[in-house]
Amino acid sequence: MKAPLSSSTSSSSGILRRSRLSTYLYILLAFIVFIAIIHGEYSIANFGRVDPIIPSPVISTTPVKKREKLVVQLPSFAVEESEERCDIFSGKWVKDELTRPHYDESECPYIQPQLTCRTHGRPDTEYQKWRWQPHGCDLPRFNATLMLESLRGKRMMFVGDSLNRGQYVSMVCLLHRLIPEDKKSMETYNNDALTVFRAKDYNATIEFYWAPFLLESNSDNAVVHRISDRIVRKGSMNKHGRHWKGVDILVFNTYLWWVTGQDMKILKGSFKDVEKEIMQISTEDAYRMAMKSLLRWVTRNLDREKTRVFFTSMSPTHSKGDWGGEAGENCYNQTTPIADPNYWGSDSRKSIMKVIGEEFSKSEFPITFLNITQLSSYRKDAHTSIYKKQWNPLTTEQLANPASYADCIHWCLPGLQDTWNELLFAKLFHPDLI
Repeated sequence: MKAPLSSSTSSSSGILRRSRLSTYLYILLAFIVFIAIIHGEYSIANFGRVDPIIPSPVISTTPVKKREKLVVQLPSFAVEESEERCDIFSGKWVKDELTRPHYDESECPYIQPQLTCRTHGRPDTEYQKWRWQPHGCDLPRFNATLMLESLRGKRMMFVGDSLNRGQYVSMVCLLHRLIPEDKKSMETYNNDALTVFRAKDYNATIEFYWAPFLLESNSDNAVVHRISDRIVRKGSMNKHGRHWKGVDILVFNTYLWWVTGQDMKILKGSFKDVEKEIMQISTEDAYRMAMKSLLRWVTRNLDREKTRVFFTSMSPTHSKGDWGGEAGENCYNQTTPIADPNYWGSDSRKSIMKVIGEEFSKSEFPITFLNITQLSSYRKDAHTSIYKKQWNPLTTEQLANPASYADCIHWCLPGLQDTWNELLFAKLFHPDLI
């Protein structure tokens, strides 16, 4: 028979059992509390009584990439933010015989005879087969259906000189094939100052308005304007601007008419004044005056929520052979682009570029700059040269030296200016591309 446990042994055993029991209870209680807390936070967060604590995002006013999920207000006509960013105006020309040209010269009846190079005897077509390839990304493909649908019930207008008219005609050529013959028309008004292409089923117009200086000048006649003594009226943007109001997409250009090699004559009063007050200032100062006037006009007269404004930079000429060609060489008989990526051309363009950059940076109204100057500088092969309608009979001397009358200002269509409109399309629908 076993001896009974002593009282001290019994007490120690009871304490040990209670200690083990307490440990189990504490563990169980802690587990229950943990589950309750987790469940409670989940329920509270779901039912909205208390917001779960999350870090506050840093809000930036600068548009950001789509994948960062910040909501930004897109300009009118924009379809989405681009997934990638790159400078679409920095790149190179690549040969593309599969997708170029966008249309055939004979298929677009709206091209003026000054730009129909093949019709006027140009033997090669290589100038039509170059595609602009930006460094680091691809240009969005020009979508004529999207462009027309976006123009439904709207107006698009190109304003400027004959180079802007070439871009206007290019846009019409890119779109008109989607429109039945009896559903489109082109008419001119105001002594040919205004040209209007109508897409009737879309209730849309694509227009060109002749204003080579944007301001009023003595060269405003759209037909007879070859005036050597050019005069521009200061502060006269409203003279032409009244025709631009209510337009949904405005594309401006002005440059070539300012470059005379001499100071510009600026009229301070009215062309109707018997005694005219005229001052002479440098080309850069005169151009700055015009840019200031343009920016004031768009700020005061356009709705930034409705209207998109573009400004096309200077179109280069190739009259001097300064790309390393022979002395006296120009665009005549040129069939390939300039390969030197550092080629720029005349320094006068740089001074005008500086004026544009300085003034546009102050603009209260958002203006999209289409920087076509550098990429066009490479295209000595794309000018109309001698392959255009000649309005005056050529002399024996000219016929003996074709380079003497080659037009190294304007561009054949189809050709370079179709690329200008590809860039315009890209910036219209994807404005966050640089």
